Amino acid sequence: MTAQARARRQARASRALGLALTPKAAKYFERRPYPPGEHGRARRKQDSDYAVRLREKQRLRAQYGIREAQMTRVFEEARRTHGLTGENLVELLEMRLDALVLRAGFARTSAQARQLVVHRHIMVDGARVDRPSYRVAEGQLIHVHPRSEKMTPLQVAAAGAHRDVLPAVPGYLDVQLEKLQARLVRRPKRSEVPVTCEEQLVVEYYAR
Repeated sequence: MTAQARARRQARASRALGLALTPKAAKYFERRPYPPGEHGRARRKQDSDYAVRLREKQRLRAQYGIREAQMTRVFEEARRTHGLTGENLVELLEMRLDALVLRAGFARTSAQARQLVVHRHIMVDGARVDRPSYRVAEGQLIHVHPRSEKMTPLQVAAAGAHRDVLPAVPGYLDVQLEKLQARLVRRPKRSEVPVTCEEQLVVEYYAR
């Protein structure tokens, strides 16, 4: 798939879900802030409760770029964890390695963050990790492999080029961007996580 085709697909998904999934999709979304398709501009009929919950689950999945099976596994863990299931769900998703690579500003999009991890450019406490779903523990250091630091995309990131399209660095990360290093200082709190989601609707979807 070409970069242009991927951009169109992300723009279409953004319009369907009602939120911009990438900086480029945000520009498309501003021009066409309605669902895709022949009847996108028409007023939608009232969605059923199930449709509302399903869309909210899809919105959360899309923001982390994960498959349904992955989402289900994390939900089951969140349900078993002490506290509110919805908040636990978002907090556990946020501790994924690819999510933290994005929040730190090493990448511009979640897809780029996943690619950095899969291609073994990212290390955790000195060891290469190639699983985007890797759960980072409190206190662990995320950093770029020394041989990868000179790559142009990572030099661009180290210069802070992605800060104009990314949310401010959340309080649970201590980032030294010029060194391409970030430490997870504590578990994220739901209120700090920059994702758009009514997590209780997601809980209701899985509890149906």
